[in-house]
Amino acid sequence: MSRIDKINEEVRRELAAVIRELKDTRIPMMTSVVAVNVTKDLRYAKAYISVMGDENTKKKAIEGLKSAAGFVRHEIGKRIELRYTPEFVFELDRSIEHGAHINELLKGGEHGKKD
Repeated sequence: MSRIDKINEEVRRELAAVIRELKDTRIPMMTSVVAVNVTKDLRYAKAYISVMGDENTKKKAIEGLKSAAGFVRHEIGKRIELRYTPEFVFELDRSIEHGAHINELLKGGEHGKKD
């Protein structure tokens, strides 16, 4: 595992903890950090966020995270010793719901089979 991979994983873990502590009502409890990609110069980090709920809930959660970006950056800086604390860019990750949709399609396909 490379240095940047270790940093990505540590930032992902700490970011998930910070998000759980946020008191913004726009961010639901079912919000998780799927992955974090920190640039090699440690200036920026793209965080892929999964939110359970309808489109409005997802949109509000990302807005809440964007408004808390400064606080999140400050908290990450206190928790992880890095030369620079990255600036966060939050992006909605739809891979979990896409997987659930594929799973439903596969389940539906099995009901149609007859032996």
